[in-house]
Amino acid sequence: MAMATFATNRTTVGMSAGFFVSLIGAFAAWNDARITRNALSKLSARELDDIGLCIGDIDMIATRTGR
Repeated sequence: MAMATFATNRTTVGMSAGFFVSLIGAFAAWNDARITRNALSKLSARELDDIGLCIGDIDMIATRTGR
């Protein structure tokens, strides 16, 4: 007859670590978007046109996720 076991010594560190890794990743993505948005916002309409953008594109470009 097989005996079932239940592990009672597992810690929640793995779950907490995953949460903090996700939190740090979200913060890093937000900060990257903020830096990009600020840099593009400093460009003139002519400079944006030179790189194929307009003022309305800044938010979309800043929040783009690695595509």
